[in-house]
Amino acid sequence: MKQTKFILILLSIFWFIKIDAQEGFQFANRNKKKVSVKFKLINNLIVLPLKINNKKVSFILDSGVTKTILFNITKNDSLGLNNLEKIKLQGLGKGDAVEALMSKNNRISIDNIVSNDESVYVILRDYFDLSGKMGITIHGILGYDLLKNFIVKINYKTKYIHFYNPSKVQLKTCRKCEVFPLTFHRKKPYINTEIQLDTVGAKLTKVKLLIDTGGSDALWLFENTKNNIQTPNRFFKDILGEGLSGTIYGNRSRIPAINLGAHQVNSPTVSFLDSISTKNARTIKDRNGSIGAGILKRFIVWFDYGNQKLMLKKNGSLSNGFDYNMSGLDVIYSGKQLVKERKTLVENLMTKGRENSKTINFISSFSYKFKPSFKIRNVVEGSPAAIAGIQKDDIILKINNSNAADLTLQIINQKFQERDNKRIRITVLRNEEKIKYEFYLEKKI
Repeated sequence: MKQTKFILILLSIFWFIKIDAQEGFQFANRNKKKVSVKFKLINNLIVLPLKINNKKVSFILDSGVTKTILFNITKNDSLGLNNLEKIKLQGLGKGDAVEALMSKNNRISIDNIVSNDESVYVILRDYFDLSGKMGITIHGILGYDLLKNFIVKINYKTKYIHFYNPSKVQLKTCRKCEVFPLTFHRKKPYINTEIQLDTVGAKLTKVKLLIDTGGSDALWLFENTKNNIQTPNRFFKDILGEGLSGTIYGNRSRIPAINLGAHQVNSPTVSFLDSISTKNARTIKDRNGSIGAGILKRFIVWFDYGNQKLMLKKNGSLSNGFDYNMSGLDVIYSGKQLVKERKTLVENLMTKGRENSKTINFISSFSYKFKPSFKIRNVVEGSPAAIAGIQKDDIILKINNSNAADLTLQIINQKFQERDNKRIRITVLRNEEKIKYEFYLEKKI
């Protein structure tokens, strides 16, 4: 399966409201044992359909956040948010804390799961542009508040998430499952495991990692001389994503393996983050990084927050390789554009005076349709695309003879991950001028 470069969202909120375990999200019917919800899997991320005060919205399930965050509100949205007050939020990136609003006493529901007293944190500016990154409208993210009161089973293959009532169902170990104790810091789940950094020897390094369903990468590590966690010799500098406090930079590379109990995940791609971008995350004692959905999607995942347990069972994709964007292009969805399409009708007409002969008549007409538009958000310095001359804010018109308007963002990103030395022909629109470029994908790690 393909892995798509995407952003990891880690929010650090420095004040918390203590909530009793019986409050928050519950089954609408308290006698139910289980509620199953179908989700969309886009760029390795779980997109859930929610309702906030009976308004339909789409949220990413992110175990790396402690609160429900809403950041994509337009003047046409009417969510009826209650009891608003101004606050400040701080997250990954180099910037300062940002202004936000906290809204209390909101009703949030997902299928037959409901909470009537939820606090929602409203970020006034969409720093993440997740809708652009995902190719569909994303209104926000939620994590701890939804996960804390249930035993939660995530099946990435079937795209179902199952919520179990912990008073009626217990997490049962299975023969092929690995169970890990969870520790919590600021309501975020961590496990202790081991990674292999040395490509020559088999030495294992103990690490403490955040379990983060909201990060599409496989693994993030913080450089730390104490643990000898350093970027390997083969790497390339990259923009890893956008955080609440600015752009997140780092080095992309690989390590030989990460061990998850008896399961060894070989040659995962790893992003090594710089110390400035991760300053806020490093306040957690002994934290060494994060496990993202690029690894989690290779398992059936159970969260049991009440008993502080994580359980993993491998699925058929455990041994699949880890691909990455080899173009240097960071492409986002940039809305709809009006596209002119030519339609050609073919008619067979009998030729006069000749019984068995026919002529073919071509009739052309034109129509206009609104179709997706894709823009280049960033170009990595020194990448194949940058060397070719492609620039930030170019609009993609064609990729290898396919009209970009007929593609999805996921398909476009997959074209940049296919194989080393693959030729990419791309036509872009810049200042009303169509320009053609050609470059070759380059495998650097």
